[in-house]
Amino acid sequence: MMRTFVSAAQLRPQVVQWQREGRRIGFVPTMGNLHAGHHSLLAIAREHADVVVASVFVNPTQFGPNEDFARYPRTPEADAAGLAAHGCDALFLPAVEDLYPYGAANSVKVSVPELPDLLEGAIRPGHFDGVATVVAKLFNMVQPQVAVFGQKDYQQLLVIRRMVRDLGHPIAIVAAPIVREANGLAMSSRNQYLDAGQRARAGAIHATLLRMRAALLRGEPVATVEADARTELMAAGLAPDYAVVRRADDLGDPGESKGEKVALIAARTGTTRLIDNLLIGT
Repeated sequence: MMRTFVSAAQLRPQVVQWQREGRRIGFVPTMGNLHAGHHSLLAIAREHADVVVASVFVNPTQFGPNEDFARYPRTPEADAAGLAAHGCDALFLPAVEDLYPYGAANSVKVSVPELPDLLEGAIRPGHFDGVATVVAKLFNMVQPQVAVFGQKDYQQLLVIRRMVRDLGHPIAIVAAPIVREANGLAMSSRNQYLDAGQRARAGAIHATLLRMRAALLRGEPVATVEADARTELMAAGLAPDYAVVRRADDLGDPGESKGEKVALIAARTGTTRLIDNLLIGT
């Protein structure tokens, strides 16, 4: 049966007990409004751990002033039921005061250099500082040996990996494959904002990523692939923020690099902004 903990003080004795028993803790941090993509992370965590902990916390510091923090969907009862049904052992529901005892504006901040200045970070200044800060705090509270993050938020995944290595967290970071809807659209809590027409048009994002990969493997220049991708997205009725190819390890300009690459897209349909990516082998 899944147990629920509503504060770090309540969770801590349980963590200590698990540690004494030599149990390996797997952790899945989320912002709630959970769907099949999140549930897939639990299954992966179970493969690497004896105990699976999931957190639900809508983190205020990763939202910009004009973003959707206030309307971000909050579905605590459905989240708890879904987690319990998919094998979660413990649900951590911290309050804002637990994560930010001096208030979000006066919090100690974790800032990862370089990576957060690119792509999503350039469009959403401060976003990745908020992500790194809250994840570092959650890691301290849950003390997992392994944590699972979805590949859909690819830049976030790289930021977390760099933070963990730089701060010396003894935590293995596992990337979970993207779970998609029938038309290829990456599952996201924000998909529920889409009407039927927008959802259909949003399928063009994954289709464009597939064409980007095919073109690169044929040897087409990166600049041509990127320009064609933007044209395809606009023709499908989407407004791209970017459609780019980068080095997979650090999101740098791929140049003539023969290493693994990643194609990344951020595009809007209506008022909803969607992101997706596709790894491209050598």
